[in-house]
Amino acid sequence: MKETLISFFTESGTLKTEDIVIRILAAAVLSICIYISYWFTHTGTAYSRKFNVSLVTLTILTATVMTVIANNLALSLGMVGALSIVRFRTAIKDSRDTTYVFWAIVVGICCGAGDYYVGGIGSAIVFIFLVILGRVRNENRYLLVIRASRSQELEIEAVITDYFGIGAVNKVKNTSTNDVEMIYEMDKKTYHKMYKKDKNITDRLYDIEGVEYVNIVAQSDEVTG
Repeated sequence: MKETLISFFTESGTLKTEDIVIRILAAAVLSICIYISYWFTHTGTAYSRKFNVSLVTLTILTATVMTVIANNLALSLGMVGALSIVRFRTAIKDSRDTTYVFWAIVVGICCGAGDYYVGGIGSAIVFIFLVILGRVRNENRYLLVIRASRSQELEIEAVITDYFGIGAVNKVKNTSTNDVEMIYEMDKKTYHKMYKKDKNITDRLYDIEGVEYVNIVAQSDEVTG
């Protein structure tokens, strides 16, 4: 009975226990490289340790699945059908995170199929590129939001032109019977022009009668949620 149970739990198609362990351990080792790369190159405002750990477990799980279906065509087709009904709704806060998810899946596939050399060389090259280029950030854009009386619209536009010239682009203008809301977009260089006069732009706008509020918003490509 004992031998039967051991045989039942250790039997895995044509693969030996040693082969299975090697494939899973190889995936675990390469997943640590993914973990280190994400931790070192992360530049967002909120570093997610849970997401980084998920990359490690995703790599190992993918390798496990690939180990099961690598030598069984019927099982692989069934697995594809089963996974196709699973819907993942994970919010990606940085478009670069998609690269790491795909990297983890690719490494898991390589290790699960026994192609450690391909997974290792590919991971090394991706790691180097991400370390060199991973800290590149998009320059923030700034939005200047102004709500005021419609009667002061032309005066406000004159002030914006005086401070920023053509660097401030009017993206939105919402109007009602009495009020107007204008949203100007500018880059970082243009934004700093607001401090180069004796009075900054907010104080100058509030000097205009009828201005209700002036908001300045830094806009980035990160998705919050």
